[in-house]
Amino acid sequence: MKNVLKGILAAFGLLVAYLLLWPLGVDPVVWEAPTAPELVGTFAPNDYLKDREVLGLNDGIGPEDIAVDDEGNMYAPYEDGRVIKYDVFGKSQGVYANTEGRPLGLDFDAMGNLIIADAIKGLLSVDKQNNITVLSTESDGIEFKFTDDVDIGTDGKIYFSDASSGFDIHNYRVDLMVHRPLGRLLVYDPNTKMTTTLLSGLYFANGVAVSPNGEYVLVNETSEYRVTKYWLKGDKAGQSEMIIENLPGFPDGISSNGKGVYWVAFPAKRKAIIDNLAG
Repeated sequence: MKNVLKGILAAFGLLVAYLLLWPLGVDPVVWEAPTAPELVGTFAPNDYLKDREVLGLNDGIGPEDIAVDDEGNMYAPYEDGRVIKYDVFGKSQGVYANTEGRPLGLDFDAMGNLIIADAIKGLLSVDKQNNITVLSTESDGIEFKFTDDVDIGTDGKIYFSDASSGFDIHNYRVDLMVHRPLGRLLVYDPNTKMTTTLLSGLYFANGVAVSPNGEYVLVNETSEYRVTKYWLKGDKAGQSEMIIENLPGFPDGISSNGKGVYWVAFPAKRKAIIDNLAG
């Protein structure tokens, strides 16, 4: 979630007092945060995005993701539940759908349906007639608390994340500070209409990206500053491994360029005041 850290520092003092003084029924974990890497070398600041074009600046708050259809039209989800469509020139074409929840991740399937990871409503599908269908709201008897991101594999299966099974989008700050592995990586099979948990025990499972060849899927663990790989095919199928750790920021979205390169979005760099909560 790209706004996951918005306002966290301003609310820090109040939140800590709240956690200390009120019986919330949560059990924070003591952990040792790794020393944040210096912003040098690969992580050195740059101006690569200085010439970016900003679209939909006044259309709403919190456009979390973007999906592009076969004709080049773009779609962005907003905080108030709307998904707005933009033409190839970036001009708004109005509301494509309103989930009445909080749409986050987006992707199109082979049939042209817009698949939405909605933090409140679960995994949704919007057809070309703008009809909304709920695909999934639970796995293994555990309801989704915070459906976050989605990506569709070459096999048509829908891979998505449930950031936390303990805290919803309105309480994400508590999840970050409790620091328990409550996130899941899941897959929905459109043919069987079944949802399967691939990985549990993730630390705020966030962005999801399937490899172009469908061999593996990557998932960001925001509160552990790392990216985890889950193998879908080959000798390692069903196994997972960490591919990068101790990132300089909070990894949120992740996307593939289709050629083996992945772009990881950070809404904010690491904060010592947050890392110091670990101990």
